[in-house]
Amino acid sequence: QVQLTESGGGLVQTGGSLRLSCAASGIIISISRMGWYRQAPGLQRELVAHITSGGSTNYADSVKGRFTISRDNAKNTMYLQMNSLKPEDTAVYYCNARVFGVDSWGQGLQVTVSA
Repeated sequence: QVQLTESGGGLVQTGGSLRLSCAASGIIISISRMGWYRQAPGLQRELVAHITSGGSTNYADSVKGRFTISRDNAKNTMYLQMNSLKPEDTAVYYCNARVFGVDSWGQGLQVTVSA
């Protein structure tokens, strides 16, 4: 059974930074496609960034140059470093793991960026 446990969300001022963590169990993240998604009120869930088993990364245009996705294979944990945060980054952030085409999700973390 896949379990994804997120931590690190909260309230930050514009221009601030946060680091989200996603600790995984039931899967080996180094051989999985892992990603972060977010959903703002009234909007659809959208991809923020993902990292493949080979280590390739992809980012939404809105976060390029500000967010960095990474993973620590020894800890089986994925991270999202978010810098230069903007009010439009306010959303619930979800950790995602895709294994053999099956998606698993974390419980979601609220990130609020105040103007």
